[in-house]
Amino acid sequence: MSSPDIVSILDNSKELDRVRKEQEDILSEINKLHKKLQATPEVVEKPGDNSLARLKFLYTQAKELSESEASISNLLINQIDALLPTGPQGQTRRRIGKEGNEQKRKRVKTESDISRLTPSMRGQLEACANLKGEQVAARVTPRNADKDEWFVVKVIHFDKESKEFEVLDEEPGDDEESSGQRQYKLPMANIIPF
Repeated sequence: MSSPDIVSILDNSKELDRVRKEQEDILSEINKLHKKLQATPEVVEKPGDNSLARLKFLYTQAKELSESEASISNLLINQIDALLPTGPQGQTRRRIGKEGNEQKRKRVKTESDISRLTPSMRGQLEACANLKGEQVAARVTPRNADKDEWFVVKVIHFDKESKEFEVLDEEPGDDEESSGQRQYKLPMANIIPF
């Protein structure tokens, strides 16, 4: 890291601060002029009034300053990137930062998914979760099957996120080839509580 690089970054930072301050002043002036025109719109119709021309000039200045701010900001980003260590170490740091943000976003999303549901839907999910150990009617055939098969099954578990029941058919019928109990994972729509 050389002194001229740091001096250049500091100079650009000062220039960015100056541009932002000038922008604030112009935006303040634009807002004052807007308030004046809203309070007394008839002023614009008077001969010799240059309020609209002044407003146009201020907007043009604000646009130029905004473009200048973007240009200086990009220059600073490039200068700072040039100072960061190159190679795997710098790349690893950036990648970890991105992965950390994605994990945080995913965690926040899953935690807030249930809270975003309507109260009636939350109540319905709670009612489904309370069916554990209870007997329910369950359709085990797919939706588009020719014939629906409904069994009386016992609820083992309800997953609130996937909204699926895990059920156990404790007494498979005579037509079952296997003699043991069968488990199914079924959506909420395939379950009717007794």
